[in-house]
Amino acid sequence: MQHITLIRPDDWHLHLRDGDALSTTVPHTARQFARAIVMPNLTPPVTTVEAALAYRQRILAAVPADLNFEPLTSLYLTPATTRDEVARAAECPHVHAFKLYPAGATTHSEAGVGDLKGIYPVLEAMEHLRVPLLVHGEVTDPGTDIFDRERLFIERELAPMAERFPGLRLVLEHVTTREGIDFVRSRPQLAGTLTAHHLLYNRNALLAGGVRPHYFCLPVLKRETHRQALLEAATSGNPQFFLGTDSAPHAQSRKETACGCAGCYTAHAAMELYAEAFDSVGRLHRLESFASLNGPRFYGLEPNRGTVTLTRQAWTAPETYPLGSESLVPLRAGESIAWKLA
Repeated sequence: MQHITLIRPDDWHLHLRDGDALSTTVPHTARQFARAIVMPNLTPPVTTVEAALAYRQRILAAVPADLNFEPLTSLYLTPATTRDEVARAAECPHVHAFKLYPAGATTHSEAGVGDLKGIYPVLEAMEHLRVPLLVHGEVTDPGTDIFDRERLFIERELAPMAERFPGLRLVLEHVTTREGIDFVRSRPQLAGTLTAHHLLYNRNALLAGGVRPHYFCLPVLKRETHRQALLEAATSGNPQFFLGTDSAPHAQSRKETACGCAGCYTAHAAMELYAEAFDSVGRLHRLESFASLNGPRFYGLEPNRGTVTLTRQAWTAPETYPLGSESLVPLRAGESIAWKLA
């Protein structure tokens, strides 16, 4: 197959940041995706409908005039979130979910939740009002091996939560383990997003031959056996799994440092990278359902109108992009990518 045309896809897990960064991150996403769930972990975090609507307007102001793009906002779930805020979110057409960060799990997660049982009354309201909960699924206690954080979070926190709230529309974000795949498949009300970098790379990309900071993300890249499980799930046709890039821009100076930030920037070539992953197992014919149909079905939205076309044409990703006054190094910087968005 040399060309593939898809219903225009959506990104169901995206970091755009704010301010000057939007002039780079928004056009990269808008040229290929019609919609995206935008993460709320700004500084300060987006915790109210009012703040989400203001952030949405800043994103829309950065959309190029020749492109159509709809930011779907989410709210940051904190110990102070109220049932009333859940009700306001449920009534707002521009707010589509709450995001749960265990406190300290990843970038700008300091305002997250330490004791999950303490937010059970809010989860009860979300279950009743059919508001999705998007979960960064990792334990954060310092004694836990970083490669076990997702598995243990599922065992200790997520499985009991799903059992207690069987009607809660729950998404395990950026699944990285076989256990995560099995958990999503175990209950029909669950869904999971999968990133291009977790489908393409295992932890050797981060650590073999030296530490490569632009492959450092959280949850961290795992063993090859886990990557194979993710790839099988993504390309299986199972509607519980759909595209979420978790594209996360950081300035080069904050990645290439003694304590670098977690996050891979893939928005510049997201669909091209997903095409590589699906092509690697001969399942390009299943890319459309994963990228364009499964997510809208879960969120109760119609698939997009229009199409995008990918061509088997090698090109070299730029070494950097501007990020405000600094530089941003994308995944696969200076390297070849096998597919190109027409």
